[in-house]
Amino acid sequence: MTLQQLKYFVKIAECGSITEAAQELFIAQPSLSSSVKMLEAEYGLSLFNRSARGIALTPEGSEFLAYARDILEKEDSLNEHFLEGRVHKRQLAVSTHHYAFSVTAFANTVKNLNSSDEYNFTLRETRTYEILDDVASYRSEIGVLFVSDFNRKPLKRVLEDLHLSYHPLFNTKAHVFISKNHPLAVKSFLTLEELMKYPYLSFEQGVYNAFYFSEEVFSEVARSKVIHVSDRATIFNLMAQVNGYTVSTGILHNDLNKEDIVSVPLRPAQDIQIGWISNKKAVPSREARDFVDELCNIISGYGYKVLYGDAESMLQS
Repeated sequence: MTLQQLKYFVKIAECGSITEAAQELFIAQPSLSSSVKMLEAEYGLSLFNRSARGIALTPEGSEFLAYARDILEKEDSLNEHFLEGRVHKRQLAVSTHHYAFSVTAFANTVKNLNSSDEYNFTLRETRTYEILDDVASYRSEIGVLFVSDFNRKPLKRVLEDLHLSYHPLFNTKAHVFISKNHPLAVKSFLTLEELMKYPYLSFEQGVYNAFYFSEEVFSEVARSKVIHVSDRATIFNLMAQVNGYTVSTGILHNDLNKEDIVSVPLRPAQDIQIGWISNKKAVPSREARDFVDELCNIISGYGYKVLYGDAESMLQS
């Protein structure tokens, strides 16, 4: 086994494709495939599942990836300490539901870096399944998502199966996001019955569209008018243009969200807990810890009690 083989393996795992990895590494695809096969033969492991649709890490491959990254990080530290002039790039990857406070926390983490720091950061606003898979496969260090009474049991089971740790961040109540010009915007609270005649806006979840993977509370309620969208900008535009609504945390950040959107409490009240997940087999980097600290600062700034470090998790129920 060589460090070069480990670097090749990690690049393939990150790209999810031998072809793409070969292009980024500027080497021939057969050479890259041969390198992986040599690793598999040396350790008696099957690192990737190969199919016509592409490749994916096996459970053994995921575990091997954690060790490989650890070795390569130690090599980086060694080179940084002993090789003059070498610059260590800061690394961070975060996968999150479509929350503006996650984006702000990520931006603040970048702003807090030294001006001389080099970095390679990734922020993915994505679907529930991708958040879980990204953290399980080490594509992201941190995932941000919500827990409710409805999705608590299946989500707990998936987290256990994927060897992921859940950390509670804060508790809130479900709110309705609507345009300030919406006919119901003047009300102090809203009910699902009042909203039924308006389009319901939901972030689409692709093939993994079970109700407990939804980003919205009460997603299981039958509705006659539903629009699925893939990004946050679209959902806010549709609120204004078609009087649509969605159900979320109640936190609106005017730096990122349009000021013509308002948040109205939903009745009956529905508890939501926002939390972050990490891989049990990985030690969070300094950058990941900085991001979580920024999340805590933003949440406390909105007046919420930060649960980070507490045992007050809905998944303990």
